[in-house]
Amino acid sequence: MPSALPEGDPVPTDGSLPPEALAEAGTRPFAFYVHVPFCRVRCGYCDFNTYTAEELGPGVSRASYADQVVAEVRLARRVLGERDLPVDTVFLGGGTPTLLPPEDLGRVLRAIDDEFGLAPHAEVTTEANPDSVDLSSLERLREAGYTRVSFGVQSAVPHVLAVLDRTHDPLRVPRMVEAARAAGFEQVSLDLIYGTPGESNDDWEETLEAALACAPDHVSAYSLIVEDGTALARRVRRGELPMPDDDDLADKYVQADERLAAAGLGWYEVSNWARDDAARCRHNLGYWAGADWWGIGPGAHSHVGGVRWWNVKHPVAYAGRLAEGVTPAHAREVLDPQTRRVERVLLEVRLRTGLPVDVLDGLGDGTARAVLPGLVADGLVEDRADRVVLTLRGRLLADGVVHRLLA
Repeated sequence: MPSALPEGDPVPTDGSLPPEALAEAGTRPFAFYVHVPFCRVRCGYCDFNTYTAEELGPGVSRASYADQVVAEVRLARRVLGERDLPVDTVFLGGGTPTLLPPEDLGRVLRAIDDEFGLAPHAEVTTEANPDSVDLSSLERLREAGYTRVSFGVQSAVPHVLAVLDRTHDPLRVPRMVEAARAAGFEQVSLDLIYGTPGESNDDWEETLEAALACAPDHVSAYSLIVEDGTALARRVRRGELPMPDDDDLADKYVQADERLAAAGLGWYEVSNWARDDAARCRHNLGYWAGADWWGIGPGAHSHVGGVRWWNVKHPVAYAGRLAEGVTPAHAREVLDPQTRRVERVLLEVRLRTGLPVDVLDGLGDGTARAVLPGLVADGLVEDRADRVVLTLRGRLLADGVVHRLLA
């Protein structure tokens, strides 16, 4: 979750939505994202809306956070009314959600279930740092109803972790994956980052081998982005570290795709691989497929029926709004049909299932379909009549493909 908030239109103090948005509620899968903005230390590359204990200031603590989350869940129920909205997926991200006690995370999930009801076989994920859990806490999370855990691994190489300011011991990762299995989690995912300054191809290979040795159900691999305002960006600006090289990032993506595919994990989104269809992250698939979700927590974004809104950024402001009984939303935008169609292109073209070609017919002057033969000739998309599906080369140049489709 990026730390900067966009501008937008005002939100009613009670958080109410336009009637046309409410009319769409329930026509697509519905989910909750819960942002937990706490970290033990701030990683140098991270631009997410997170805070260490020293940065929070008075009036906010981890101990009271679950109460605030429950309050926003109840607000969501009031705003969305009595319509039937079973929750298909819940995702706790951060920050480090597992800095909160498992009992607090269980309370959050119970509140969602009490107010909306979890759909049968709902996917319930929490992110976790390897050093923020143990067998006991994982067992309690599983007992509370969490079905999936996503470990922030990033790298298995100590000097790479040091550049990222990651503090966990990479040798702890396989132990915690084994503990998650023992606790009964249905799915275990690992998050990796490639392209850190000083990371060689051999370093990246070591990380991939260590990850695959854990036999994960799912792997996310993201190229490092040097975000303005981060400690990493300052180090790059001072010349202490080089900027990531685009060719190196492309080589490492191909390296990852080959190694993961050989181990039986297939890509289903540009940066995500899964052992089978059941191991795909259904929550993130909802984002890419235009589903509805309510985002809870400071800076969290939501989308229901073509209305997108985002909460105030700082935990103090967030807690204060809820204490006053008003929405924590900072601003919102109502998406027109053309914008929604453009966003379909931006998101669905990243999926292995691809984008239906007929979506292109409603774009701009309606000539977007005409660029497809050129994209096929350039080896960027598969030669298919019904869907736009990226090739490996197309995945490497996905932003360029989207630009050509939308030009």
